[in-house]
Parts: sequence; structure tokens; C-alpha cells
Amino acid sequence: MKTVLGVDPGTRKVGYALVGGDGTTLARGIEDITAFVDRVDRLAAAHCIVAIALGGGTNVQSVRQVLAGVALPIDLVDEHETTLEARTLYFADNPPRGWRRLIPAGLLLPPRPIDDYAAVLIARRWLARGNTLLGTS
Repeated sequence: MKTVLGVDPGTRKVGYALVGGDGTTLARGIEDITAFVDRVDRLAAAHCIVAIALGGGTNVQSVRQVLAGVALPIDLVDEHETTLEARTLYFADNPPRGWRRLIPAGLLLPPRPIDDYAAVLIARRWLARGNTLLGTS
């Protein structure tokens, strides 16, 4: 299956998500910026990645330089409000339990960084712009 790699650049860490043409999340994680190229190389070896959808926010230029040696097209994507939307996506996958489920959703904070969920949204925005994966097989 052909996929897009969504990337949420940060100052020290990078959130990433491998998303299929239908929007399904195949893999996601958070990686130290210095080790990120190795992660991309491993993902590219295991999956048919057609493009990198790079969020245009914090530290985008540094991450773009890190990815310069990767033989994949890099496309900038607006990441406006992805953090807020990523929080919603996180809690859809990980519903609060116990007394936390009584707290209004807008007041809940995830117990871990959610840059990987922001990367999912960046990849989906890239797909929603009409970018195709040159077929689905």
C-alpha cells in the first residue's frame, strides 16, 4: 500500500505518522530529531512512501535540512490548530477511565506528548488537499 509520512517538527523531537491513502494510520511515534533520518530510512525500506508531509510550524527549517538527504518529495502543510485536534484524536483512541471520564473533554490533558497524533493530522491534511498516492496498491 502506498503511504504518506506526516511529520510534526519540534525543537528537539519530531512526531511522525505513516498514513495510507484512505487515511488509516499504519504507524506513528515520536523520535529525537538527531535520530529521525534513520527512522525515515527504516520506514521507507519497509513501506512504499510517496511523499513526506511536513508541518510548517516550529523548527520546520531545521527538520527540512535533516530530511534533505532523503530521496522523497517533501511538501509543506499548514499545521494550524493540529495540537488541539490531536488532543481530540488522542482521547478518541484512549478514552479517559475512572474519575477522569467525568472531566469535560476540553479540560483533559494527555499524559504524554501527542506530536505523533499531530503528524497523523498533517498527513491527512496533505491527502485532503487532493494529493494522490498514484494509485492505492
